[in-house]
Amino acid sequence: MTRTIPSSTLHLAAALLFWLALAFAVTMAVLPHPPQLPIDRFGDKFEHMLAFATLTLLAEFTFAQTPRLRVAERLSFLGALIEVFQSVPALHRDCDIRDWVADTLAILAMTALLAIVRGPRKAVFNPRALD
Repeated sequence: MTRTIPSSTLHLAAALLFWLALAFAVTMAVLPHPPQLPIDRFGDKFEHMLAFATLTLLAEFTFAQTPRLRVAERLSFLGALIEVFQSVPALHRDCDIRDWVADTLAILAMTALLAIVRGPRKAVFNPRALD
């Protein structure tokens, strides 16, 4: 007999992973001297794209009732906000609009892929989604 995992448990797991990934990405982005990771050899833009594609994928399951383009917009705004924070001189980081463009391209690519694989979202009236 096979047991299935309740959807509420999957949603909770996705939400936990999303918030952990978000905290990790933001922390790494604003640390003055982030630790070296094995992925660093692929370059800064690859890291940005991987981080935001992952966040978009996890957001698909965490915010299932929110329109995908709204999620994409909010994640893109986060990428822009990170770049603004990196312009703070005390952080010794570089603000680069191309990083935000890489973030946004990864978000849009993953959003399109999810729309193809999972299909359009069902129209569900959610008054909170209008905020």
